[in-house]
Amino acid sequence: MTFVAFIRHGATQWNQDGRIQGRADVPLSEAGRAALQAVRVPALMKGSRWHVSPLGRALESARILGPGAFAIEPRLIEMHWGEWEGETLSGLRARLGAEMQANEDRGLHFRPSGGETPAEAQARLKSWFADIADPGRPVTALTHKGVIRAALALAYGWDMMGKPPVKLDWEALHLFDAGASGHVVPVALNIALEAKHG
Repeated sequence: MTFVAFIRHGATQWNQDGRIQGRADVPLSEAGRAALQAVRVPALMKGSRWHVSPLGRALESARILGPGAFAIEPRLIEMHWGEWEGETLSGLRARLGAEMQANEDRGLHFRPSGGETPAEAQARLKSWFADIADPGRPVTALTHKGVIRAALALAYGWDMMGKPPVKLDWEALHLFDAGASGHVVPVALNIALEAKHG
């Protein structure tokens, strides 16, 4: 088993507006940048290998928070929302009505128009877990909400129906133990990033 710490990228204007980002390459906002510059990753992940989503908001977050060198990992890219990127969930629900509800009721198999399901995001993660397997060499993954939710669902056997088993703080670090087979165990969730002093 390999310790994997997931951290979500800093905030963007689209986050503030409630718009779905998916693969859209939206940069960090000034507020998002400033918030990251005020914190550091807890010492428990010191010396870990950093793997980062290829999207700009993740890369910039890693440059602010990380140790310097990191690997760009395509499998950590955000879930693809296809034609719905740039929209809001409330807007989609209002426009699509029962069709949207039926799609959301598919849980792990929910598919945005032209996009990817959470189950497909999980398959990417399992492949990555197999490749990083190296007990004693932890990994910090700088990634996205959809990817972290996919890992949470794997760890708890959650079908993404109803509320998640744990409410995650999206500004915190979430630590899991991942096996090469794709088996994932939660270790400690919602570990606060440390404030910088001085």
